[in-house]
Amino acid sequence: MTPAAEFAADWEAGWNSHDLDRIMAHYSPDIVFRSKKAVALVGNGEVRGHDALRAYWQAALDKQPDLHFTVRDVFAGHEMMVITYENHRGVLAAETLYFGADGLVTQAAACHAG
Repeated sequence: MTPAAEFAADWEAGWNSHDLDRIMAHYSPDIVFRSKKAVALVGNGEVRGHDALRAYWQAALDKQPDLHFTVRDVFAGHEMMVITYENHRGVLAAETLYFGADGLVTQAAACHAG
């Protein structure tokens, strides 16, 4: 298994466990996350910092107790990757993740079909 595939498998398992500590372990303290879906929960499409991202994802998990992701494809790049996945409602999505020298995600962006 490639490093990107290993990361994606751990990322998927973290989300499917709903263990926020496990999910957040992938992200740097100064993470910048962008998603159109964030606007509904935080009033902005950009979430900055570990604490803000944790609060955002906690609210999202609280609203969707049956949340489940299935990774479809993994695309590896230079210090970045894209994970495509399907959620429990059959909605396709992609996350682009940029990594720092420490191996943690410093920037991420989510896009959803539909």
